[in-house]
Amino acid sequence: MAAEPQPKALTRKPLLLHKVEGSQEVVNMAAIVPKEDGVISVSEDRTVRVWLKRDSGQYWPSIYHAMPSPCSCMSFNPETRRLSIGLDNGTISEFILSEDYNKMTLVKSYQAHQSRVMMILFVLEMEWVLSTGQDKHFTWHCSESGQRLGGYRTSAGACGLQFDVETRHVFVGDHSGQVTILKLEQESCSLVTTFKGHTGGVTALCWDPVQRVLFSGSSDHSIIMWDIGGRKGTAIELQGHNDKVQSLSYAQHTRQLISCGADGGIVVWNMDVERQETPEWLDSDSCQKCDQPFFWNFKQMWDSKKIGLRQHHCRKCGKAVCGKCSSKRSSIPLMGFEFEVRVCDSCHESITDEERAPTATFHDSKHNIVHVHFDATRGWLLTSGTDKVIKLWDMTPVVS
Repeated sequence: MAAEPQPKALTRKPLLLHKVEGSQEVVNMAAIVPKEDGVISVSEDRTVRVWLKRDSGQYWPSIYHAMPSPCSCMSFNPETRRLSIGLDNGTISEFILSEDYNKMTLVKSYQAHQSRVMMILFVLEMEWVLSTGQDKHFTWHCSESGQRLGGYRTSAGACGLQFDVETRHVFVGDHSGQVTILKLEQESCSLVTTFKGHTGGVTALCWDPVQRVLFSGSSDHSIIMWDIGGRKGTAIELQGHNDKVQSLSYAQHTRQLISCGADGGIVVWNMDVERQETPEWLDSDSCQKCDQPFFWNFKQMWDSKKIGLRQHHCRKCGKAVCGKCSSKRSSIPLMGFEFEVRVCDSCHESITDEERAPTATFHDSKHNIVHVHFDATRGWLLTSGTDKVIKLWDMTPVVS
């Protein structure tokens, strides 16, 4: 469902700290180097760059490394300084960065997929490298030997990938809109379950291991929070973007979700509130408020000598209603509707001003975002866009 016009951003907003420019093509992924004034980026222009802040205040590449194929994704582990890079040709290359971030040494390369690597995760505790590809496969390899440990064929290409170390569950979100949960062993995996709630493909996943909830972003512009730990099948929708959701990040210490989209929007969601599931839309041949027939209900139209009406649905109660009985609009933030949506007249009267209080803040990054990385220790957010620019933001005014 497409988002309607957004509410005005609140006065508190992110502070743009730096712009990092110089890539010839889109920066597909980048990460802030913890405890350093540095950024690691991989780009469609085949380059891996480590940018360090100089005395001038500008970021300049301390490492500029050309790969044999466009770089599609990366995973960086600060403890070991291991950088895993996925390439367009299906190869994964692993490097170790020097302590001063001025040199990178190739450890190994291996063919992980038959086509573009979509997502990659290095799991230090298991010494595994997890990856998904356009070849519709999820695979995992031993990070020490490069040996392929196992794989699973997904229903479509997947660019959402998260892992829970405690349970060894991997979450894979694919372009069909499906999320697959697998249980990984050392050399085998078993299917736990699959679920689907989006009308578009899954574009991003984010896992909170403390609350045990999974967030999925989609090309349908929406985010869904899946309560995995509660085991009740609870799914909470969040509507706040006017284009596809590109990337998600979660601030555990404040229980805030950061979502970024192709619309350039940065949305900070307060997840420390009691949210409600959106109701299922009810089926009816006539308005469930005034009993006027809908336009396909020929019998009632004939019997009552009335013209059939178009069917709508109230976003709060889910009832099928006509336009006359749902002429009002309201935001319902606790249901994830931060913008005004259609509600029936009786629900509109029941919604209090307190229930309309926003639970998210909206900010314009002024570039179409393809990826984000959040450094919780400093409260910095990195965004990379289709404009080939990396931006660093101080999020402490809004994530606190």
